[in-house]
This record gives sequence, C-alpha cells and structure tokens, in this order.
Amino acid sequence: MIVVNILLGMLVVLLLTAATGYFVAQEFAYMAVDRSRLKARASAGDSGAERALTITKRTSFMLSGAQLGITVTGLLVGYVAEPLIGNGIGQLLGGVGVSQSVGVGIGIALALLFSTVVQMVFGELFPKNLAISRPEPVARWLAWSTNVYLAAFGWLIKLFDAASNLLLKAVRIEPVHDVEHAATPRDLERIVDESRRTGDLPDELSTLLDRVLDLHERTAEHAMIPRPRVATVPGTATVTEVVERMASGHSRYPVLGDGIDDVRGIVCLRDVLALTPAERSTRRVTEIAREPVMVPSSLPLRQVLTQLREAGEQIACVVDEYGGLAGVITVEDVAEELVGEIADEHDPAGDVATRLADDSWQVAGIVHIDEVERLIGHDLPHGDYETIGGLVITELGTLPEPGESVTITLPRRPGAEDDEPTRLLSMTVGEVDRHVPETVRLRLEEHEYSAEEVDQ
Repeated sequence: MIVVNILLGMLVVLLLTAATGYFVAQEFAYMAVDRSRLKARASAGDSGAERALTITKRTSFMLSGAQLGITVTGLLVGYVAEPLIGNGIGQLLGGVGVSQSVGVGIGIALALLFSTVVQMVFGELFPKNLAISRPEPVARWLAWSTNVYLAAFGWLIKLFDAASNLLLKAVRIEPVHDVEHAATPRDLERIVDESRRTGDLPDELSTLLDRVLDLHERTAEHAMIPRPRVATVPGTATVTEVVERMASGHSRYPVLGDGIDDVRGIVCLRDVLALTPAERSTRRVTEIAREPVMVPSSLPLRQVLTQLREAGEQIACVVDEYGGLAGVITVEDVAEELVGEIADEHDPAGDVATRLADDSWQVAGIVHIDEVERLIGHDLPHGDYETIGGLVITELGTLPEPGESVTITLPRRPGAEDDEPTRLLSMTVGEVDRHVPETVRLRLEEHEYSAEEVDQ
C-alpha cells in the first residue's frame, strides 16, 4: 500500500507538471508568435490560426490566465509531493530501522528533489523552449483549449487582474492591458543595424533598408538640387536659345521672370521638339513653358511624389519659408534617397566618395550626412545642415579655406560598453567652390581614454 501511495503521488506530480507545462507553453507561444503570419493563415481559412489570432488581441488577459494556471499547479505539486511521496518514503525507511523523524526528513527531501527536477525540466524549460522554437504551431494547437480555459475562468482572472491594477494605480502606475507588438522605424533601424553587424544581412540590403526607413523623415529640402546648382533660362529667351542650352544635356529648365525667385514655368525638351525650326526662332520660352509644380521645402518626400504624379510632371520647384526659390527636385532625386546616387547631368564628374590608400575617404562636399554615416559606419552629429560640407562649416564656425581641418567626437552607439574607445572624425577641406567645401577628406580615429581622463 505504501508503494502504491508513492507511485500514485509520482503520477499526480507528473500530471500536474504536464498542466504546468501547458500553461508555460501557452504563455511563451502567444508572446513569441508572429501575428502577421497568423493573419495570413487566418485569411487563408485556417481556423486554428484564426482562434490564435483572437487570443493575441488580448495578450494581457491571456498572460494573467497562464500565470494563474502555473501558480495553482505549482502549489498543488508541493501539496501532493509531501504527503504521498515524502511520507511514503519515510514509512519505507522506517521499515528498515531508520527512525521516523530521520526517515520523514529524507522522504521529504527526496520528494522535493523529484518534484523540483520534474517541474523544472518538464514543466518549465521544455515547454518554454518548445514554444519559443515553434511558436506558430504551438499557438495554433493550443488555441481551442486556451479559449475554453479563458472562458471558464475568465471571472477569476479578471478578479486577480483588477486587484493587481489597483495596486499599480496605488503607486501611480497606469496599467497596460496589452503588449505592444508593433515596431517603430527606430526599432527597425536598430534591428537592421544589429543584423548587419552580425552578418545576417548583406551590406547592400541593409543599406537599402536603412534608406527605406529614413524616407518617411526626409523632406524636399533634403533631396533637392540647391539653387546654386540649378540651371535656369530667362523668360525673354527664344526657344532656339533653349535648344542650344539643352544640347549640354539638360532636358528641363525652370523659366525665370523678374529675378531668381520669380519662376514663370518649366520648359521641357518634348515641348521644344514639338515646334518647327521656324517657330523656335520666333517664339519666347514663356509661351511653351508649363505651369510649375511648387512645393514647400518642408514637404515630406512621399507627398512630393504624390504631387508630381498628380500633375504628371518629373520636376518641381522647391520654395523656402520666405517665398524664395530654394532649389528643384525631380523624381530621380527621390529615387536616389532609396538606391543611392544616380549619375546624371546635375551631378559632378567622378565619384562622390572615394576610399584612399591610407584608409581615409575623399567625399564631395554635397554628400548628405546620412550617406556619410553609412560610408564610415558611425552616426554623425545632427544639426541645421544637410551635407558634410555644412557640417564642416558649422564646426569651423566660418567659411573654410583649402587645407583647414577640424576633428569632432562621434556620438556613442546606443548600448555601447563603458570601455569602448571614443571615435573621432577628422575632416580636412580639399577644394573650395563658392566659399564652401567642394571636397572633404575624412579620417576615422579611435581614442583610448587614460585612467586619469576617466576619473575626470
């Protein structure tokens, strides 16, 4: 009879442990499952996925239910292990001459060891690892029983939830009723950056993803061709004169009236070609110029594309906050924000960034800050400038001369270790055009702080 009680106790412990494992698998599966995959399966008619998706919409309630099940089954294991297994082993030892107190102590210790090992391995670790490794099939398989459990004991779960929420409010913390599964663009950027560092993403793909994630923050001012680099034609010019200019490679020109800020229209190559040679020599460019698409410099790029698409045009004039012409932006300029530099008639000859033999870079002053960040693999200080040339001018505090140099401390990466060396960027002005850097030489350096510097 004693042996039967011990075996019965072990069987009950195993059954309760299986119940604990059920709730643990439930908890981890619904936290780790990919909701988008469940939605896709549910849309395809998978009833298990549809039920699982319903549970993920009330994650907090499900977690409370799982915790209730884990707590109750864990307590029951302790309640059963001592009288059935511990006392039974103590009685067996008493039959071979061991004193009752010593036998019961040994029996309880063995019962505790058995129940702990079984609970940890089969009730906690195995179901947890299974749910994390295969969250989708586990979530679908448990969906029906989980819904039944939550429906049956929902009243009790809500009671405990209400009590815990009152405690949170007592310490001035607002309870959260669901777990946020969505990722912000910044979260995605960190994921892409970490995947690139670990080698899970190729450099080209990670760069493309970076650009896509940055696009929602970009405005017309960021991508436009600035006014000093914009070729224009006066409104008094004849079409023949425009044809001569178009021979240099440009296919579209802003047409100006009284001054640089008075944009009368846009003249396009196809409109010019529609005229006969005789008409070109007699007609003014303003007669065939199209109505210009005007966009503010602060307009997001996606809205710039929308306006260009609605107008059926390839180019828009960018206006600053004072009403002046800040530059022009084309569909190609927006595309370059995604795929990188595309050589055209507006771009300077040669590469915009070149790696030199001494591991430094020579870049054009017009290269955007975000492109330089991708080039050197580190963040740069951000401010009221768009290009590396603007950063140099800001740091120098004056318009630079050829050969002038400035060194800046790069921001530390989020989560960087305290002993990680500080990275410096040396920027040396090469050629200067119109008082601003045309080329800049960049050199990345590391600075190890001494013990005295750390103490300071």
